[in-house]
Amino acid sequence: MSPELISILVLVVVFVIATTRSVNMGALAFAAAFAVGELVADLDADGIFAGFPGDLFVVLVGVTYLFAIARANGTTDWLVHASIRLVRGRVALIPWVMFAITGALTAIGAVSPAAVAIVAPIALSFAARYGISPLLMGAMVVHGAQGGGFSPISIYGTIVNGIVERENLPGNEVFLFLASLIVNLVIAGVMFVLFGGLKLWAQGAVPLDEAAGSGGAPDKRDTPDDGTGTGTAPSSGTGTATAVATRTEAPDTTRLSPARIATLTALVALVVAVLAFDLDAGLTSITLAVILSAAWPEDSRKAVGQIAWSTVLLICGVLTYVGVLEEIGTIKWAGEGVGGIGVPLLAAVLLCYIGAIVSAFASSVGIMGALIPLAVPFLAQGEIGAVGMVAALAVSATVVDVSPFSTNGALVLAAAPDVDRERFFRQLMIYGGIVVAVVPAVVWLVLVVPGFG
Repeated sequence: MSPELISILVLVVVFVIATTRSVNMGALAFAAAFAVGELVADLDADGIFAGFPGDLFVVLVGVTYLFAIARANGTTDWLVHASIRLVRGRVALIPWVMFAITGALTAIGAVSPAAVAIVAPIALSFAARYGISPLLMGAMVVHGAQGGGFSPISIYGTIVNGIVERENLPGNEVFLFLASLIVNLVIAGVMFVLFGGLKLWAQGAVPLDEAAGSGGAPDKRDTPDDGTGTGTAPSSGTGTATAVATRTEAPDTTRLSPARIATLTALVALVVAVLAFDLDAGLTSITLAVILSAAWPEDSRKAVGQIAWSTVLLICGVLTYVGVLEEIGTIKWAGEGVGGIGVPLLAAVLLCYIGAIVSAFASSVGIMGALIPLAVPFLAQGEIGAVGMVAALAVSATVVDVSPFSTNGALVLAAAPDVDRERFFRQLMIYGGIVVAVVPAVVWLVLVVPGFG
């Protein structure tokens, strides 16, 4: 049995054990990386750790640390209240506002994970307060980011268009952008309908005094959401139900205290640092969180404990194993096997699926950079339109970033307050699996089969 096939089978075993035995998948993946790396690939520790996502580790820790402080001092509550006033109390509009904000950020040049890191904690705090499904809100944020992700001036768009030019393929920047935007917009619309959006419309506007968190209206935070938007209490890490929290006096979310002003300034500084100066979102977040902690230690005393450590272990473990797969050559082996198929349309749909499956665990940009060149031989035959094929590969490799193993999905999972994280993780994994199974076939049928380009 080849090392490539062994590594794939081990990954399947990791999924089965994590699902049936409730063991953290990240811990299993670290063990699998060690076993496969040492016994199959003859890698030393440096080779195994080459795939450890140090940058993602810092982003997850830094962003959740900063927003834990923002929750503690009431800044996120203030932002939620301000958002409600902006849309005149119509809670149903907020998911679309978040979709538009993340789409605008990526369209003007923000890296997709940076945009999600900025918007997701605010969006999911809003979802927790008003009983909106966190799966719906998280999907709106991620699909918004990917919807704007292929504009001609965006990071993804620039990279893909550069690859197309380097490979001497015909390209269409506007077609690529619109293909991604429309696909993500359609998916967001379907999610909105399926996960409670119509009920939010039927509820009408929320009274603004309720949005302020003061007065007689109940506060959704008193009954933490379980990940489905029902407002029931979440279960603990061991699966036993926790008691519903008793109602406490809700804080006044309309006032800006010095701590809240400083936190809002820090959030603006994060946006400017990431978008204008291209600084690392994780390192910037940690630096800002440390400054706030030093100035207001009483608000941030428990913030470190609220960092999503189980999520950090999960994501870093899985991505370390994916790094071992790349070291072994498993991904290249699978891609080359598909590229050698003599039926261009069949090879095209299989490449879309490989891009979707691998990108659900690894870098979307890296996968696009590897798969587009693999498509060049059968694109040269003229039977497949290059413009449609490139767009299909780009969409397939990015729309799956709702997976909890991708950077964007991991940020959504880590940012969600007051949820049963194990249940929310399973929801994201199932939803990501559905996207992986359905979207590549649909974009192949719509973009590749007609022969665009």
